[in-house]
Amino acid sequence: MAEEQGPDSFDPLAASAETRRAAQAWLTHLRAERRLAPRTLEAYRRDIRQFLDFLRDHLGGPVSLADLAALAPADLRAFLARRRGDGVAARSLARTLAAIRSFTRHLDRTGHEVSPAAGLVRGARRKRSLPKPLNAVDAQRVVRDLDTLAPSETEPWIIARDAAVIALLYGCGLRISEALGLKRRDAPLPGGPAMLRVTGKGGKTRQVPVLPVVQEAVAAYLAACPHVPEADGPLFVGARGGPLNPRLIQRRMSQLRGALGLADSATPHALRHSFATHLLMNGGDLRAIQELLGHASLSTTQAYTEVDEARLMAAYEASHPRKRLTAS
Repeated sequence: MAEEQGPDSFDPLAASAETRRAAQAWLTHLRAERRLAPRTLEAYRRDIRQFLDFLRDHLGGPVSLADLAALAPADLRAFLARRRGDGVAARSLARTLAAIRSFTRHLDRTGHEVSPAAGLVRGARRKRSLPKPLNAVDAQRVVRDLDTLAPSETEPWIIARDAAVIALLYGCGLRISEALGLKRRDAPLPGGPAMLRVTGKGGKTRQVPVLPVVQEAVAAYLAACPHVPEADGPLFVGARGGPLNPRLIQRRMSQLRGALGLADSATPHALRHSFATHLLMNGGDLRAIQELLGHASLSTTQAYTEVDEARLMAAYEASHPRKRLTAS
């Protein structure tokens, strides 16, 4: 295979021709067979190029495949330490290590001798980011004011559709993929079952309760929709009657953020976070919330307790008399 040329090709001064050909073959494999996204592919290319640049200085010359096969864990740790010293975040370091491991596996698959170093080195521990829910007032404003804040040219049935989807996200704690994955036969309607069966990640199903206000929102959408969804077809449809693209709901939330002055973190998924956080703040049982969200592990759900504690501490810092006296 001819070596790719261009501004992103690997530097001949950093690696031997054989190493560069192997790296290009790996990238071609990721693009053609693994179908990695262009941005991910470019990030992996950049990671390996930086790794080879470091090894050239570290080893004293262009990096050969034999050099890669002889790498020790200390060599890889030295590279990661250099990157950390350059201010690279833990998330990016984890991706860099993943790229090196992927390249190593490719070398092994293609018959080259490889070092076990990449598998022996642990990445930097990443600080878990907390969910960013809306407060109860803002969440209710999003649900309540969508019809009045939508652009005037928006068709009424589309406003009703988006309002029903958003009501499901906040009222039932659904992921956007779960809401848009509902079939017409699943539609929660007034007078119907108070529980909704949802198919979540990994094809796992769960039951979630449906508030009357959510049932009414879905009923209003179906009454206004010019298309008649088949029982086995999607409940929520686009302008032409096909499955609804989630980007349209994301766009609607973007409009609401601007109209209501909300933070950029106010996304459709933030409504799911809000559902869980507001249940917990009002005395909801953590195990029950885990079941409602469809989390496989309780540790995932426990992140919401940290959000609740953070809010309590913020309220304490702002209102406790001793804290106010100290500040003054």
